[in-house]
Amino acid sequence: MTDVKKNLHRVLDSLPQGVQLVAISKFHPNEQILAAYEEGQRVFGESHEQELKLKHETLPSDIQWHFIGHLQTNKVKYIVPYITMIEAVDSLKLLREINKQSVKVGRVTDVLLELHLAEEATKYGLTLDDCRQLLDEGEWREMAGVRICGLMMMASNVDDESQIRKEMLTAADFFDEVKAHYFADKEYFQHRSWGMSDDYPIAVECRSTMVRIGTTIFGERQY
Repeated sequence: MTDVKKNLHRVLDSLPQGVQLVAISKFHPNEQILAAYEEGQRVFGESHEQELKLKHETLPSDIQWHFIGHLQTNKVKYIVPYITMIEAVDSLKLLREINKQSVKVGRVTDVLLELHLAEEATKYGLTLDDCRQLLDEGEWREMAGVRICGLMMMASNVDDESQIRKEMLTAADFFDEVKAHYFADKEYFQHRSWGMSDDYPIAVECRSTMVRIGTTIFGERQY
């Protein structure tokens, strides 16, 4: 079995102050999550509603669950009662549904807007112009059940570090633009979520405040 505790501390020791680790636990068993939990890790990321539901019901109640994958609107109602953050809001339609379901259960759900900057058609997310349009139209300001807390993106899955760095810096500069134009007085708009196992050291250089790391901690996924 992968030495989760040793790997976790190796990652944590490499992160500067102010960068939060989201341990990506999807397809990994409860035993491995508990090993990380016992070392103080509390934030975990999942991307499948049914797997997340089982883990939520069987693991410690103070775990903060982030939904990190592409979220279908018909799944929102199942996770909203207990999710801490939905990291990948890629449409106004999804934002509306999260708001609707959150209001129903009397809570506010923290979300990140997902940017599509990678040169890969398979990735989801808003273009910069789409994101500007969503924010300009302002419907989100009337949503009592959601709180937009920052941006997330996935860089291209390439070996070219200069391309990865360029995409992440684009996201970081766009974060500054969005912060200044729409959230200047909102302390909660603070998260820049980019960086995974293969590229998180670059992400940290590119002003990321939240990295999503799974394989480096838990080993290869157990499907």
